[in-house]
Amino acid sequence: MATPVSTRSVKWEKDVEDAHGMLDRPLLYKSCTNTTSQMAIVGVNNCPIESLDYEYMAAFVVYIGCSTALAAAAAALCAYIAPAAAGSGIPEVKAYLNGIDAHSILAPGTLLVKVIVGSILGVSAGFVVGKEGPMVHIGACVASLLGQGGSRKYGLTWNWIRYFKNDLDRRDLITCGPAAGVAAAFRAPVGGVLFALEEVTSWWRSALLWRTFSTTAVVAMVLRALINYCRSGHCGLFGKGGLIMFDLSSRQATYTATDLATVMLIGILGGLLGALFNFLVDGILREGRALQDHLDSDHLSDHLVLHLRLALAHDVHPCPPELAGKCPTIGRSGNFKNFQCPPGHYNALASLFFNTNDDAIRNLFSAGTHGEFGVSTLLTFFTTVYTLGILTYGVAVPSGLFIPVILAGASFGRLIGTLLGSISGLDLGLFALLGAASFLGGTMRMTVSVCVILLELTNDLHLLPLIMLVLLIAKTVADCFNKGVYEQMVRMKGFPFLEVHAEPCMRSLVAGDVVSGPLVTFSSVERVGTVVETLRHTGHNGFPVIEEAPSAPAPELCGLVLRSHLLVLLQGRIFTRGRAKTSAGEVFRTLAPFDFAKAGSGKGLKVEDLDLTPEEMDMYVDLHPITNRSPYTVVENMSLAKAAGLFRVLGLRHMCVVPKTQGRSPVVGILTRHDFMPRYIRGLYPNSIPR
Repeated sequence: MATPVSTRSVKWEKDVEDAHGMLDRPLLYKSCTNTTSQMAIVGVNNCPIESLDYEYMAAFVVYIGCSTALAAAAAALCAYIAPAAAGSGIPEVKAYLNGIDAHSILAPGTLLVKVIVGSILGVSAGFVVGKEGPMVHIGACVASLLGQGGSRKYGLTWNWIRYFKNDLDRRDLITCGPAAGVAAAFRAPVGGVLFALEEVTSWWRSALLWRTFSTTAVVAMVLRALINYCRSGHCGLFGKGGLIMFDLSSRQATYTATDLATVMLIGILGGLLGALFNFLVDGILREGRALQDHLDSDHLSDHLVLHLRLALAHDVHPCPPELAGKCPTIGRSGNFKNFQCPPGHYNALASLFFNTNDDAIRNLFSAGTHGEFGVSTLLTFFTTVYTLGILTYGVAVPSGLFIPVILAGASFGRLIGTLLGSISGLDLGLFALLGAASFLGGTMRMTVSVCVILLELTNDLHLLPLIMLVLLIAKTVADCFNKGVYEQMVRMKGFPFLEVHAEPCMRSLVAGDVVSGPLVTFSSVERVGTVVETLRHTGHNGFPVIEEAPSAPAPELCGLVLRSHLLVLLQGRIFTRGRAKTSAGEVFRTLAPFDFAKAGSGKGLKVEDLDLTPEEMDMYVDLHPITNRSPYTVVENMSLAKAAGLFRVLGLRHMCVVPKTQGRSPVVGILTRHDFMPRYIRGLYPNSIPR
């Protein structure tokens, strides 16, 4: 039965129709009668009054609560259980492969928090984060766990892997981990190899090339098998695609001189915006931590969603006729979101904001859709993602940077293409791809690996010249202002990272200018109590061994002994009552060579573990069997720049400095990587390095 409608109500509806959906009409009609006074006539059908949207507000409160809980859980795990799991992990892996053994960066606890809980909670909380950083860190952690023979703490040990229990082989194995992570994250096996070569490793050997390549080949085969399994419907929304994530091979990449000019413009602007991104990230993390705590990306995203609701409500477009079968999208995954639009219409902003990252990128890369996203839509999305990417990177949750940068760059590139559509014949999807490449080059300063990764993602070799051009321009422009984001994070975290090129001031200094004392040495046959007391009161990891009379006519450098080897030797109690040499055969009848192998994280012997009697402390121990008889040495007057170059190229931990003239102590001091740091040199010579 129809409900009777008053004349005034009909007039109101007619006025609304005549207004063509204008939003500036007041909620109450001007000439309507009083409906709020006690004198109002009950039961009279006056002008309609809009209701408050309590249902949406309740849903939004639930959304905020879930996001906050997930973000708090991820942050708590990183803060209290595995602090090394916070962030992308690429700076930590980059530092380790440079020779820095930072605490717990590859520990099993870090792996568990990173892969099982932290990454999942961070993405579920709505952070603008990527997956490549955690995948790189996860790959390195798995490689480290295999390289140290498993974990004794968790009862997972494999004796057959003990051959990797040295720093050189473990470094090679861990280099394969980031390559596998990138290959798994982007389904780009060749790009993973080049990423390991260009970005994370500091030393590259020909043997590493086939090792990383074989690793990524296995990753590609495993991915292929899992994708084929998931295509049968066993995995829900996961694995429905193939190895090519954004197939663009159908387009024709023909371009003119005018198009090349627009591509160069994208490269320049991408380099500038990438350098600005790195500058703002560095400034926020250094000086604005309090601001970041109050304006973290989770809360900021909630406020942005609240304030963008009106914009979302009016960004309504009719579905293109050629896409009528799949527009708007039904379900959680797809390209076109309805979001309170009439049937047959889609919401452009919602199709970017309320979509998976892969679908949002696919929307921006889509070809032949010139009217899909307007200027205001692209500008709003770019500004939001760019801002959230700056505020999110460095938050204490596992996070990556590739996906936020690709999203921001793709929206920026499509925006430029929309604005320059009248003078360029390139497709808007191609503009989006070039914008993503320019942002990646401007923030990360990688060229070859990013180029190959993008080609493997899009499956279109015709785009190779344009991608190469835009990457080179973006990197060149950004390098004029600052360093890449990963280099900034390495420096910000305080890692003593050895750069390829030494500081200019090192050319005017020599090796003897930066060694510090007093130098702690051992005799080739030393008293046990002296060794133990030295280990207790110093933190050095390497000690020069001096050969003295009667073994040598004059004191001379016998070699270098490591703290870990000294502890193993003392634990074995191979002592003598007088200053007598012990043969290597006698030592290795008691101790196996693998006893001197590097232990896993936190598993090595400590000086507190030694339980020596007073009688044993007065005995002597021969250091010859465990001494490195051929340590790397430089003369004290060698240029510090040359010494730094040798130190880095050879991958050293200690470098002995010997005197230029005879008649002095056989060793002047020891150089470690900290002695080559600009901050240390500036402390010794304040005017040597400009701030």
